[in-house]
Amino acid sequence: MSTTILLGPQRFTTTVGSTVRALGVTGRIAMVNSGWEERESDDAELAGHLDGRGVNLRLHHRMMDVLSKDEHFGAAARAFRDRMDELRIFYGIRLQAAIDAVQAVAHRTSIHAVGPIAEESAMEAVREVDRWYVAELDELYRSVRATAPPDESGTIGWHRGEIGAVLDECEAVVIAGGNVRTLLWTLRVFDVELRPEQSVVAWSAGAMALTDEVVLFHDFAPQGVTAAELHDRGLGRLPGIVALPHAKRRLQLDDHERMSVLARRFAEHRLLLLDDGAVVRFPDGATDLPAGARVLDRTGHVSVVGAA
Repeated sequence: MSTTILLGPQRFTTTVGSTVRALGVTGRIAMVNSGWEERESDDAELAGHLDGRGVNLRLHHRMMDVLSKDEHFGAAARAFRDRMDELRIFYGIRLQAAIDAVQAVAHRTSIHAVGPIAEESAMEAVREVDRWYVAELDELYRSVRATAPPDESGTIGWHRGEIGAVLDECEAVVIAGGNVRTLLWTLRVFDVELRPEQSVVAWSAGAMALTDEVVLFHDFAPQGVTAAELHDRGLGRLPGIVALPHAKRRLQLDDHERMSVLARRFAEHRLLLLDDGAVVRFPDGATDLPAGARVLDRTGHVSVVGAA
């Protein structure tokens, strides 16, 4: 059976090479780094960590080729991007207002035990905004598929054939970080299918892409503290997990009230912290978090899976 491994960021501490070698992989390794966009071809360092056995799927390059050759699909893709951008603006407005309501209710003194009921109702309103966004995004995807079905594009079909042939020859896949929007879009358009028998090592945006709910977050953004936002659906290889790369740099982990709101909002998921040096292994197709994984619990504190 295959193993899936999520790593911490590779910028300061590079562990991908030792991780792949520990898997005992001896064959070719597919590299997915389309999140790097125009820097996708600058893969010498990554290939070096894979002992020269890496094969770049060049998904971003292929996407640029599709957009330049298939005018019909290109127009539909640009329309989708513009509509998604507008959707995200309105989602952000609604979401921030709903989050502000949760915080306002939580800080209000309750004499007759109405406060907890009101707070849970306010939290459910946040979840409803998330559900609205996901439903609208699903409709956008249905619209673009109906307008310009990728299956009917000869250019996309040709690239899919090449990608599938390469993946058939690879023993493992590594998925790097970068722009998660670009990464997900290229994986989806080219219908990149990770074989059940292939081990996968991913980090940053790549780790997020393997889950079923991709959440963007940054408490220290230049524009000030903003609410974490649902972005898109992932590949679903690791369902029920929200991956939070760079957690120490991007989350106010010492603000337990704020972290509790985040954890309770995604109560059906496990919020996995992926900081520098993290190595979280899911062997033999498992999806349960292994002992030692760091997560946010419902109280807003960091806890360790399996700790006494």
